[in-house]
Amino acid sequence: MSGGVRVSRILGAAHIAGRTSRVALSKNCLAVSAFAREQQSTNTVSLELARKFSAETAVQGEATEHEFQAETRMLLDIVAKSLYSEKEVFIRELISNASDAIEKFRLLQLSGDGPMDLTTDRVHSIFITTDKAFRTLTIQDTGVGMTKQEMIDNLGTIARSGSKAFMQQFKDGNKVEPKDIIGQFGVGFYSAFMVADKIEVYSKSSIESSVGHLWSSDGSGKYSMQECKDAEPGTKIILTLKPEDAEFSDENNVKDIIKKYSNFVGSDVTLNGNKTNQLKPVWLLDPKEVDEETHADFYRYCANAFDKPRFTLHYRTDAPMDIRALLYFPENKPGMFETSREGEAGVALYCRKVMIKSKADNLLPKWLRFVKGVVDSEDIPLNLSRELLQDSSLIRKLRQVLTNRVLRYLQERSRKEIKSYMDFYKDYSFFLKEGIVTSNEQYEKEEIAKLLRFECSSLPSGETISIPEYADKMKAGQRDIFYLTAPSRQLAENSPYFESLKKSGTEVLFCYEPYDELVLMQLQQFDKKNVTSVEKEMRTVGEETVVTDETLVLKDQTDLTDWVKVTLGQKAAKIKTTSKLESHPCVVTVEEMAAARHFIKTQGANFSEEQRYTILAPQFEMNPAHPIIKKLNELRSSNPQLAILVTEQLFANSMVSAGLVDDPRTMLKSMNELLEQALEKH
Repeated sequence: MSGGVRVSRILGAAHIAGRTSRVALSKNCLAVSAFAREQQSTNTVSLELARKFSAETAVQGEATEHEFQAETRMLLDIVAKSLYSEKEVFIRELISNASDAIEKFRLLQLSGDGPMDLTTDRVHSIFITTDKAFRTLTIQDTGVGMTKQEMIDNLGTIARSGSKAFMQQFKDGNKVEPKDIIGQFGVGFYSAFMVADKIEVYSKSSIESSVGHLWSSDGSGKYSMQECKDAEPGTKIILTLKPEDAEFSDENNVKDIIKKYSNFVGSDVTLNGNKTNQLKPVWLLDPKEVDEETHADFYRYCANAFDKPRFTLHYRTDAPMDIRALLYFPENKPGMFETSREGEAGVALYCRKVMIKSKADNLLPKWLRFVKGVVDSEDIPLNLSRELLQDSSLIRKLRQVLTNRVLRYLQERSRKEIKSYMDFYKDYSFFLKEGIVTSNEQYEKEEIAKLLRFECSSLPSGETISIPEYADKMKAGQRDIFYLTAPSRQLAENSPYFESLKKSGTEVLFCYEPYDELVLMQLQQFDKKNVTSVEKEMRTVGEETVVTDETLVLKDQTDLTDWVKVTLGQKAAKIKTTSKLESHPCVVTVEEMAAARHFIKTQGANFSEEQRYTILAPQFEMNPAHPIIKKLNELRSSNPQLAILVTEQLFANSMVSAGLVDDPRTMLKSMNELLEQALEKH
């Protein structure tokens, strides 16, 4: 059987899928205020305005009915029932529309376009009121408002985005780009029909001499328009909720939804007279202007945690994509749920300060799930409901850019802040190693590998070295990075596999975690150098039989290997003598030791002993200069029964030393028989 075939068999037999209980994490984040409330006078003004806008508006003139087009009625039904996965997002959509209206007013004021009613002293806020008794939810803004024709165009035509048209008009006029406008698709307003039996929209344009109007619909295919002379500039939306959706008239529930989705919109959001969005979008601020306390508060809000960030990565870039990112590395050690691959992502996705996804699992690879924070990008391709990311090259590009930035940041910390990085590495190295095992990109694997730390045979116990540092110290002509896996430093230094490299002065990385060898086996190469276990090196490097004054003569070596082959039978695929051992009598090697050990631990019990030996194909190598081997050669003729017991025990000892015996208790019977024979003459 060829080496390649044996490796395939070992890896194939060793493959298992780990299953971990899925733990549902809390959906709602605990908002922690990072800034003081406004002065009492400001709250009083907001409350008075909320009362003013919430008062019933005088409706005048006869109502005229208009019918949606047939296709529009069908589309309206799709929007109300199929487009959104969660009903609560309608609040996010209506608040975003209100924020856009206020932003449009501000931009038109700055540009001097009009004729605008610029003399009006307005407090630019979004006012929300709830009424559980009447099952209503009212959302009021002091924005640009709409004329009658704009209400017909924007509310009577689904998927026509007034905000998108406004942005295009501004761009075409070579004016300031309206980056804070949120709307894109023109369907967000209709999400309210998921929960409302009836929607009433009062709106008055800020254009001089404009008259207010009421737009009303129950979502059945028709809407009505009426003139309202007493309407205030801006827009007010009153939702009469369905009985089964009365929860959205509860103040506490609405407050939680606002904090979840719309905590960072550009305008103040007031709920029943109290300002709700207390936090600022810290990720959009200049990194130099944000202090540690602000970061600590915002981290607790993002992570729903009570510790503080260990490291903070706050950066912004416009190339190759527009990205505003604020990422935190927790100070606390990861818990059992965090280490599980079933754990949720820790980064939220925002677009123009509106949350799109609280647990964006495709922004960073799974192994970076411990990172918390926010990513805001205007370049992300959203679907119609602004809930899910479309799978595209842009998403993959964003993921790559973010991952590379995180890796560069950690590499910088590992060089400049050694102590703090080693504390981080002690707690979170598991995730880095998981990244190497699960990544499909060799470049990413090698970038992660730069963060790994191991003890080295040339360094005192406790001191670690990185793989790049090891590579820089390699001897001339050395093309392999050697590593040895062992439970402790003492066992590593006394390993039979280490003896020959120690004698030649070749440095070896010592790996003490049980999964380290799988990690380095998956890494395979680093900077065009092979990453090789010392067990594999011992097997692959050819050597001729060596005869010295200390060893058995060549004929005895040949006869002994032939006799051992017959004695062990199918247990060993090959028997040979070696000069690489000094203090050990023998050793076992296999093609891929890491894969073999993994197979024994995970699937060994499913195979018989004969099948396991066939799959592993171990090679038994003896030291012809060792006293035990010399004595064994004599026992072949003087005491064949004892020689057989010694041979079997030597092979079993080598299998245990190699980590290829799942339960060493199986050796007790043969060991007792050997002792019985040894003590027979005493």
